[in-house]
Amino acid sequence: MTTRWAQRIAGERPRFGMWIASGSGYVAEICAGSGIDWVLLDQEHAPNDTRSILEQLQVLSGYPDVDVVVRPPAADPVVIKQLLDIGAHNIIVPMIDSPEEAVAAVAATRYPPTGIRGVGSALARASRWNRISDYLATADASVSLTVQVETVAGLDRLGEITDADGVDAVFIGPADLAASMGKLGQPEHPDVVSAIENALATIVAHGKSAGVNAFNETIARRYVAAGASFVLVGADVALLARGAEQLAYRYRNSFQ
Repeated sequence: MTTRWAQRIAGERPRFGMWIASGSGYVAEICAGSGIDWVLLDQEHAPNDTRSILEQLQVLSGYPDVDVVVRPPAADPVVIKQLLDIGAHNIIVPMIDSPEEAVAAVAATRYPPTGIRGVGSALARASRWNRISDYLATADASVSLTVQVETVAGLDRLGEITDADGVDAVFIGPADLAASMGKLGQPEHPDVVSAIENALATIVAHGKSAGVNAFNETIARRYVAAGASFVLVGADVALLARGAEQLAYRYRNSFQ
């Protein structure tokens, strides 16, 4: 069984998404109603804990057409278990540098005997507190896993990582990749962009869906042309910051 998210990012039309980094259910709901295809709830670089992710998952359940992806701060099986238990279905794990790490991430999303996910369905929102009678038998098939490759070491083993059984998609992280390439703060450097385009093509050639983030529309379109089928094109906090700055600039400068 393939999850809806995996099916959608394998489709013909690219899916465009937004980071929700504010930690706010209110903001998540505003973004979900925008017409965006998907949102990423982030714990790696955002002030989110299990409770704030839970609130956002509950809010976003009212927007069934929007796919929700959740990123733990690391490939920690305990954190991944908690996210799955509160109802996350699509997990993206950062900083995967080897196929061994990819396989371990897959195991964290699967119940025994194929994985190591702890069993606590009686306490879990995901199983509706055991009101879903066959949850333990069907849970593995309801979860998608995307691994995030964002270092030179990861790119060196990209084909092996992509081929790991249970990995549905691979996402390239430009900011950390740029740093790994000696281009800290330059995710749009030509060398970085070229490396990402090659990585996207490799992922697709290995039969998996490829993703990336790009807030610059020109570069986002280049990545789609290179094979990306799901792209983060904005973030709630960035939109607020830039919009507030533009508003302040417009009025302050008109009354000088």
